[in-house]
Amino acid sequence: MSAQRTRGLIGATLVVVVLGVAAACGTEDASSPPAAQPTQTVTSTPPTPSASPSGTPSTDCPETITAVRTATDKVVWGQGAATSKFNPVSVTICQYDAQATGQNYATITTKRMGKQATDLFALVNAAKPVAKKPSMCTKELGPTYVLRFTDNDRGVLSFTAESFGCHRLVATSLEGQGKPGTLPAPRQVTAELTKSLGLR
Repeated sequence: MSAQRTRGLIGATLVVVVLGVAAACGTEDASSPPAAQPTQTVTSTPPTPSASPSGTPSTDCPETITAVRTATDKVVWGQGAATSKFNPVSVTICQYDAQATGQNYATITTKRMGKQATDLFALVNAAKPVAKKPSMCTKELGPTYVLRFTDNDRGVLSFTAESFGCHRLVATSLEGQGKPGTLPAPRQVTAELTKSLGLR
């Protein structure tokens, strides 16, 4: 047998074997479920933190820093009562971070009852009303406080106190049945009030 014929027979044999294996695999694939494909693992770098709100809303401190600043900016300077006749029995102090913006909520909430509440209210009342909105403001940062004084009738008198910048101390709302009336006039935070607010 010549070498050329031998090579031809070997080639034909290989073709038959390959076709037979392919046919067998095709039959097996038809009767059994397809093999599981390897899952593709996607590796990605962790997302950079977005400006998510700090603090959480609560019934005691429900407002964002944006809402607090908006209410504070709306106050008309030179109008209002020199002192408030409100008789608080408790106060909730909502403290916002110095860097708070947008939808950030108060990060620290404290409560004072009885004499502690009336003492704090006396410091608010002791600050002298200011006729014009302060124009000389410092550039330092500091916390913003919302003081929510509550009386026996569940009335709530709210003040915003800034311990930085223009040091504004303004009454923003008086809530409760029969409570709406003249709000205390805008004034500025005193050193004594700032010191008291810093106490826990």
